[in-house]
Amino acid sequence: MTTNKPVISRSESEMMELILRVAAKDTKILGVLQDGSRSNPNVSKDIFQDYDIIYVVESLEPRYLNADWLEVFGELMIMQIPEDMELYPPTPEMAGAFSYLLQFKDGNRIDLTIVPLERLHHFTNDSLCKVIWDKNGLFKERPLPPASDASYIVKKPSARSFEDCCNEFWYTTAGLAKGLWRGELVLVKELFSQVIHAALMQMMDWYIGCRHDFTVNPGKFGKFYERYLEREVYKKFLATYSDAHLDNTWIALYKTIELFREVATYVAQQLGYNYRRDWDQNVTKYLLHVQQLPKNAMRIYSEHQD
Repeated sequence: MTTNKPVISRSESEMMELILRVAAKDTKILGVLQDGSRSNPNVSKDIFQDYDIIYVVESLEPRYLNADWLEVFGELMIMQIPEDMELYPPTPEMAGAFSYLLQFKDGNRIDLTIVPLERLHHFTNDSLCKVIWDKNGLFKERPLPPASDASYIVKKPSARSFEDCCNEFWYTTAGLAKGLWRGELVLVKELFSQVIHAALMQMMDWYIGCRHDFTVNPGKFGKFYERYLEREVYKKFLATYSDAHLDNTWIALYKTIELFREVATYVAQQLGYNYRRDWDQNVTKYLLHVQQLPKNAMRIYSEHQD
């Protein structure tokens, strides 16, 4: 009989000491940078924060592209190498670098990026980037500013961007109606989540921006919505999620529409933009019409034509 022994997770000090020790022993590593949540002064520390680490090197030598050298960091649970993936390749801004996403069995995680010196400026533009170790004084003459989430502050939309978001929301919502009527639940849930709800979240970000003078970061995927939204608005936002049931999805859709209308109207008023009430009224009326159509509506329509 086997028993699951508790895993003792290495502490922050142990992890940072290890990360720096590995760098110090490698003559080709010129410096160590950190970004991500551990560099963000507005994020509370917890046991699940990743170590987002950049090793600055003279060049991407072949040995860095062989994962065997990573054993020094501990016992891996699973690893991902974006540059070695076909279906999920790295983003374009990672060009010229190489990354290892390391999840260890003790719960720690290191997102390690190896960046050659010639590509370093593409990474130091991130306001969360901070110097942890500078072997040769690379940053002595041009030190990085104090780490902050300035790069992630929600930005004021242009009038065109605001209208585009509204158009995306209402046009896709109109298209969702046929999927709901047909009972195509998987398509409906994906379209709802990936497009309609995404447009709502974009508008929520701008709503938060307007309420906080565009000085705060709403967080990735709305991580900080609870912090910046009024309690009632946050409750309304949570109500836009539903289970995998068509009737409940209709209810969630109307709640999503109500909230989008509320926050978009507020953003438009604050920024002096035009909220297209004709799109709102036309699509809402159409949804109500489709919702009450019988399942044999096409047959009934055909018989009427005869």
